Amino acid sequence: MIVIMEDIIFGRGPVLEALRADRAIDKLIIKSGAYAKSLIPVIDAAKKKGVVIQQADSAKLDRMAQGGNHQGVIAMVSAYEYVSVKDILDRARDRNESPFIIICDGITDPHNLGAIIRTANCAGATGVIIPKRGSAGVNSVVMKTSAGAAAYTPVAKVTNITSTIAELQKAGLWITAADMDGGSMYDIDFKGAIGIVVGSEGSGISRLVREKCDFIASIPMKGEINSLNASVAASVLMYEALRQRVQGD
Repeated sequence: MIVIMEDIIFGRGPVLEALRADRAIDKLIIKSGAYAKSLIPVIDAAKKKGVVIQQADSAKLDRMAQGGNHQGVIAMVSAYEYVSVKDILDRARDRNESPFIIICDGITDPHNLGAIIRTANCAGATGVIIPKRGSAGVNSVVMKTSAGAAAYTPVAKVTNITSTIAELQKAGLWITAADMDGGSMYDIDFKGAIGIVVGSEGSGISRLVREKCDFIASIPMKGEINSLNASVAASVLMYEALRQRVQGD
């Protein structure tokens, strides 16, 4: 397990989910004075975990969250624990299910990465893979945007996406890339051991990654605009995969 130093998690939902998922939290900082009733479950959970609770004024919380909507609570975390690709595959085996992995090829916007992790959790994905370079990492913004899902859905950080795809293929996964020039996503079988690759916000899937994939899937477009935000495109494909996997059971 790889430990990467990070900073904070803020917002009632993400902090509560981090506590429930037993994330390593150094201390909880809440807005001083009378706090909202909605913070009571967060404070109670922190007390049960033995987490140190401190108070601070709104100005300090605003500075710490750098303009983010902290909702009166910030959790100081020492690290985000990335897993290995093997850990994700082992998770599928332990759950007695076919691996369903989301591979992010250069997602640089932490809001998009957080949204992808959130959908991955909702769609039942086994885990998410991101590259070490040229990608957003799991930080406080990702934790906030994922609504706490990053505390449950494991994320692996790898040196090379193309090599990782080859590793997954050797493990029996079929890899599909999302690209507007591919065949219809409805014609692709997502029911078995699969990986779905989502490209960067600007340039999409890189050439080397595209060449390594088994299938290229496009999302039908019927309007005047012929492209989707990266996280939205990922969501559409994940839920098509979920539809097929549920119907295939």
